[in-house]
Amino acid sequence: MGHYNTPVGTEKVRGRGAASNPANRFEKTSYQRSEWDEPEDPSAQTIFLRDETRSIINYNDSPDVGFSASINPYRGCEHGCIYCYARPNHEYLGFSAGLDFETKILVKEDAPELLRRELASPRWEPQVIAISGVTDAYQPIERRLQLTRRCLEVLVEFRNPVVIITKSELVTRDIDLLSQLVRFDGILVFLSVTSLDSELARELEPRASQPGRRLAAIESLARAGVPVGTLVAPVIPGLTDHEIPAILSTVAKAGAIAAGYVPLRLPYGVAPLFEEWLALHRPLQKEKILNRIRDIRGGRLNDPNFRTRMQGSGAYAQHISELFEVSCRKLGLNSQRPTLSAKAFCRPGPAQLGLF
Repeated sequence: MGHYNTPVGTEKVRGRGAASNPANRFEKTSYQRSEWDEPEDPSAQTIFLRDETRSIINYNDSPDVGFSASINPYRGCEHGCIYCYARPNHEYLGFSAGLDFETKILVKEDAPELLRRELASPRWEPQVIAISGVTDAYQPIERRLQLTRRCLEVLVEFRNPVVIITKSELVTRDIDLLSQLVRFDGILVFLSVTSLDSELARELEPRASQPGRRLAAIESLARAGVPVGTLVAPVIPGLTDHEIPAILSTVAKAGAIAAGYVPLRLPYGVAPLFEEWLALHRPLQKEKILNRIRDIRGGRLNDPNFRTRMQGSGAYAQHISELFEVSCRKLGLNSQRPTLSAKAFCRPGPAQLGLF
């Protein structure tokens, strides 16, 4: 499957993070649009495609990721965050990491049924499952399809612990289910906050919930007794790192009890997409930001090594780490961070399973 490359003179695309569809690194051919082609409107429509996968729980053995099992009913993400490290995954499907990632969304319609089958199997070792470890399970289409909610119903049924990471206020829709998991030490929700600047957030994450709505979601979850934290992620050196104290202070006041951060990662095609975004949205700051990124990535724009990719390296990365740790300490964040447990896990009897 080939892809159109955007010619020189790329412009912003309304409501989208990327401004182009770079060639797929696995494809031998690509198509360069010419000045005679009819103009396209890539902001006009999102296409949803059926994902025929026959399994739903994914596993990783990364030493710097806090979970080994995860689920997600969707591949690709309409939130369109320009920095998303999951963008290159779309290339494995024959698409581009650019506009394709946010306009061609694969939907795992059988996700709840697949999850029930895998949890019921004797091969399943009860453990924490992460939701939205890659693309956001609460992206806009979830409001209509409710696949994530139905997966949560299965997790409640089996009393299997879950950690949720999202940028969407839609997670508050499922407070009734999350509250049931609280009784079994089975839930921790993280709302990612990249910036408190609404304009910047709209440019970086065009279809995600605005910062104010994420803060309201933290308040709602905390008020309902659901353990909630925040991820300052990604921290973009030279652009958002100065906001760390303000973000942490604001989320703590909203009721967050835990926090973490991850510096910007730019694997494969994400780096040129982010450079393109900077040229369009922050041209005067572009070189400063890129140099700051290189400062924490050993002189490159990306560091794939397990030991450093989630923290960065060098003096500037150390500065970010210390700023984060000092801020958390002052606010008491992470001092009451809950420990999730799979002790309450149980498989429904055959009669109950037969109902589904």
